[in-house]
Amino acid sequence: MPKLRRLSGAQVIAVFEIFGFAVAGQKGSHVKLARIIGGRRQILTVPNHKEIDTGTLRAIYRQAGAFIPEAELKTNFYSE
Repeated sequence: MPKLRRLSGAQVIAVFEIFGFAVAGQKGSHVKLARIIGGRRQILTVPNHKEIDTGTLRAIYRQAGAFIPEAELKTNFYSE
């Protein structure tokens, strides 16, 4: 079973930039990423910490799964 990688906020932001998200704002250590697809705005919030807790990372992964196919996301978040 693949294991969830330990990622920093900067690494997670870089992954979502590959999928067309851009930084839309920041409040404290939380970065808001947004993209517009088909006239709908899609927003994700990522804590910009040195290392994101696994529970938080899993929640971000699930939230992003509503916008990005799981097969494409899995390679960036899980180790083989």
